Amino acid sequence: MPIPLTTRLDTVGHWLAPLGLRAILAWEFFESGREKLLGQNWFDQLAGQFPPPFSLLSANLNWTLATWLELLGAVALLLGLGTRFVAYALIVLTVVATYAVHWPTEWASLAELWQGYAVTDKGYGNFKLPLLYVLMLLPLLRGAGPLSLDGLLMHRWTHGNALPAAANHAGHAVWSAVLILLGLPLALLLPWAGSALIVIGIALAALCRASARARARAGA
Repeated sequence: MPIPLTTRLDTVGHWLAPLGLRAILAWEFFESGREKLLGQNWFDQLAGQFPPPFSLLSANLNWTLATWLELLGAVALLLGLGTRFVAYALIVLTVVATYAVHWPTEWASLAELWQGYAVTDKGYGNFKLPLLYVLMLLPLLRGAGPLSLDGLLMHRWTHGNALPAAANHAGHAVWSAVLILLGLPLALLLPWAGSALIVIGIALAALCRASARARARAGA
């Protein structure tokens, strides 16, 4: 039976799409990290603008953390190593940078906020590039794809070990963790949206625990 064209295209996309995202994001973050490594620390000018817990750290420490997260994160993205963790760490870094530098200090409506969707700051913020980076990092929370070290390691693991049957019931728990982890940084910029994700994640976690107890009682 011939394989449908859409199936073939899905296969190609599954291999190439994550690789393209990883490559361009690796370049962008490496360039940003290299500029910090070779440039002067200007985080002193942002005193009091970082959210906690970063506001508790010195400007030099924040500069060092940002520099090496961007440099090492870029290499990890390019190789596809620890991609989910690295993508989330870079999302947090980007959101913190947006909060401290690119987000408007005041806005009265979503229409006014949207004026900051720009590359240059004209008094409304300039969060276009950070927003694009976050949206490009989100798909990598699914993984690096087959053309990666993660893909190679996972292939060896799944072919050498049988996954436990309980893994089939972990989907809701994973969704709960993802919603909470994404809601935390989002709450810095849009408290109502971030809080909503966190509440949904906590509610889903409670449902998972209740379902697990019910299965345990049924099994007993």
